[in-house]
Amino acid sequence: MTLAPPRRPFSMFRSFLDSEASGGLLLMAAAAAALIVANSPLGAGYEAALKAYVGPLSVSHWINDGLMAVFFLLVGLEIKREVLDGQLSTWSRRVLPGVAALGGMVAPALIYAGLNWNDPATLRGWAIPAATDIAFALGVLSLLGDRVPTSLKVFLTALAIIDDLGAVIIIALFYTADLSGLYLAAGRSLRWSPSTARASRPSRPICCLARSCGSWC
Repeated sequence: MTLAPPRRPFSMFRSFLDSEASGGLLLMAAAAAALIVANSPLGAGYEAALKAYVGPLSVSHWINDGLMAVFFLLVGLEIKREVLDGQLSTWSRRVLPGVAALGGMVAPALIYAGLNWNDPATLRGWAIPAATDIAFALGVLSLLGDRVPTSLKVFLTALAIIDDLGAVIIIALFYTADLSGLYLAAGRSLRWSPSTARASRPSRPICCLARSCGSWC
């Protein structure tokens, strides 16, 4: 009887990365580590590291405006695939996550407002519970792996994205001191340009990339 050779550390690491739950595990581990460090004597150094500048932006800005933009791009592409040819390909299937997201924004905001109605200072934070942390929602789903049906994953992902979009609109309308219509129009025009560029020059993806980066800026 021959024994199977022991697995090398690299192959074990490769198997972990290939696992569907690896992203969720890394996310939870990073969140736990950040909470521990932020509430320890190392908290001041942690805050200073986030405010340190790398090039033109701070580390915090690179995370929020750079990495999170890529994250939402990837999630949006997944949802677009489902909308074009998947679980959200018909309007009847799209209504349910939309209504659920609306309820997920309105109900927590009303509860918060009811509990803080007599305190004008805290009442201004009514929009805080209206947003869903999409990264953690997807991280928890990934931990369950194949035990969660694909239709449920798509539903919860669409719900979280619509909820986040609603939160962005709320921030823009109620918590922004100076909303620039010019910048919004410029960004919208650049967002429209990649679709026309793809249709007219499919062999030049660099044009789409440049205009998309300009829209993000």
